[in-house]
Amino acid sequence: MFRKIALTLIEKEMQTMDVHPGGVAIMSQKAQLEPLKLLHVKAPAANILKQEMLALGGECATPAVAIKCGSEYVDVLLLGSARQYGLLLNKLAPMADWFALQEVIADVKSYLQAKTQPLVTKLADGRELTYDRVQVMGILNATPDSFYDDSRVSGIDAMLHKAEQMLSEGAAILDVGGESTRPGAMPVSLEEEQLRVVPAIKQLRDKFPHSVISIDTYHSATARQALEAGANIINDISAGEDDAGMLAVAKQYQAPIILMHKRGTPQTMQQLVKYDHVVEEVTSYLLTRAECCLQQGLNKNQLILDPGIGFAKDMAGNLALLQGIGSLTGHGLPVLVAASRKGFIGKILDNIPAQERLTGTLATTCQAVYGGAQIVRVHDVLQHVQLIRMLEAILQCQ
Repeated sequence: MFRKIALTLIEKEMQTMDVHPGGVAIMSQKAQLEPLKLLHVKAPAANILKQEMLALGGECATPAVAIKCGSEYVDVLLLGSARQYGLLLNKLAPMADWFALQEVIADVKSYLQAKTQPLVTKLADGRELTYDRVQVMGILNATPDSFYDDSRVSGIDAMLHKAEQMLSEGAAILDVGGESTRPGAMPVSLEEEQLRVVPAIKQLRDKFPHSVISIDTYHSATARQALEAGANIINDISAGEDDAGMLAVAKQYQAPIILMHKRGTPQTMQQLVKYDHVVEEVTSYLLTRAECCLQQGLNKNQLILDPGIGFAKDMAGNLALLQGIGSLTGHGLPVLVAASRKGFIGKILDNIPAQERLTGTLATTCQAVYGGAQIVRVHDVLQHVQLIRMLEAILQCQ
């Protein structure tokens, strides 16, 4: 007779067996495989990593050309536990000056440090947004042409009513936007965008002084006015690239910025959906943008990453990003997933309209939680708060 043990129950199973607590601490770590890809490693260093990981009881996948150093640089995939990576660092330390191994050491150290440091976002008003649980961002569209009719809020009173409902349902962030960026949407003037969002944010701040408000814009002038009106976060679909002044505004107001991946504009992005490896390309782009922000004087606790579900991705690309969301989490930066009621969900579920995509959206949120995301941006706050709290109860059961 035998029983298969779920990886999530390894520690509890050993405790039930009355294994010594010290042994539980050591052996439970061995059951948690954490694949870690290292890029642009010198071939001799790759071979060293292979041998050292094997000696530690782990593995290191390398390209066929690595063994004969047929290429100067290769990517490698470490297959081990966090404990084995810690031991690997000790073994590599005396060789740090060989074959640029100091860069490998730095990368592995960075990964291990990111695992232990709690994520915190410092808001523009000095408060902190923490992620002891997944946070829900509620969508408030002050636009007449958003793809989901029920998300459109017309007038200040309607905005305040919707915001009050979302906050009562458990929304941690209210995301206010004044320009639709759905595929095919036409841009609006700065004046029109600001007229839609700035007075609304002022009213929201006055009525809900403790709320967290983000401004969904890629225009630095709108971001500036919104922050002056009481917004706390900039949500920029262009990752600060469409307006050269955006990062300066974020720095001046000490505002966190959500960096999203996209290509082109709403008019062109759905013709720009071809990728060789969408998860790796999106992750590399966002980490590069994050590094650019740090070089411009922003702090790490001001950065949030968003893979841009639905923006310049076809159905396969969106699904691949959701499946691989764990490749984006774990870099020491919060990750936001925004798939709510988007078109690819409708296509998968027999071309149903946006009004019928709640169930499909909930499935994407499950995957976001499993993948380690910190924020989900949604239209339906109550359903997502309840879903997430239930998932967290299951995942954190002791």
